[in-house]
Amino acid sequence: MTGFGRGEASAEGRTWIAEIRTVNHRFLDQRVILPRAFALFEEPVKKKVAAVLDRGRVDITFSLQGTAAVEPQLTVNVPVARQYRRCLQQLLEEFEVEGPVTLRDMLTLRDVVSLEEQRPDMDAEWLLLAAALETALKECDLMREKEGEALRQDLLDRLTKFEAVVRQIDRAIPDLQQLRQNELKARIGKLLEGIDLDPIRLAQEMAIMADKSDVTEEITRLDSHMVQFRAFFASGEPVGRRLDFLLQEFLREVNTLSSKIANAAIAHLGVEMKNEIEKLREQVQNIE
Repeated sequence: MTGFGRGEASAEGRTWIAEIRTVNHRFLDQRVILPRAFALFEEPVKKKVAAVLDRGRVDITFSLQGTAAVEPQLTVNVPVARQYRRCLQQLLEEFEVEGPVTLRDMLTLRDVVSLEEQRPDMDAEWLLLAAALETALKECDLMREKEGEALRQDLLDRLTKFEAVVRQIDRAIPDLQQLRQNELKARIGKLLEGIDLDPIRLAQEMAIMADKSDVTEEITRLDSHMVQFRAFFASGEPVGRRLDFLLQEFLREVNTLSSKIANAAIAHLGVEMKNEIEKLREQVQNIE
């Protein structure tokens, strides 16, 4: 599901900002962008995200403002500067060079001014970053929940349409079986015209053929799958993958049912059911 979240956390003149963007994906695929100095936070960030999100392509971007704690600092080595000054003054006197020792002369000398990389307190920075991340995750998850509710209602509406077709087939089964028996009886009678055939044996053979075309089990399993489909939504847990698998079972039963009943009207209804299953599967890919 798509979503966006933003969070901030501040302390001692610096602010961590976390932004999360999610789009549909079959699995959880994360990309974390952090300032280079804090690359070691990537795995902990992914674990926090995985604890909240189960599916989706997730982009998490962090930025740090007011970076006084991590900016490189220029420092003056005063003891070294004093020694340089004494040495320069000694050279002036030794070679009788006129003019005083200036600050410009000293700034060109090594180690008087140095650039020092500051090492941030990683524990403190993680607390701020994690706080910003949690806020962004909550905001993103809330947006995804709203979309999820709309998807849930759409899926249940589509399931209701599918169920209506199943009931239509279920009601038609007795008439279809009787029609099939009559057609078989007429065909066999024509083929065996003039041949003395045991009526009991004929009845047995017709019963066997009728049993082969019986779709009661398929209807029962489809009913069970539909009950389970609705129950998944009531569980309050991520259901995307389970629904995807369950819809494969829907399709298996519909294919078996369609193959057993050689009837044009049922074939048309079978196509309609497959169409609804495909629509359901497309939507299921969008939910967690």
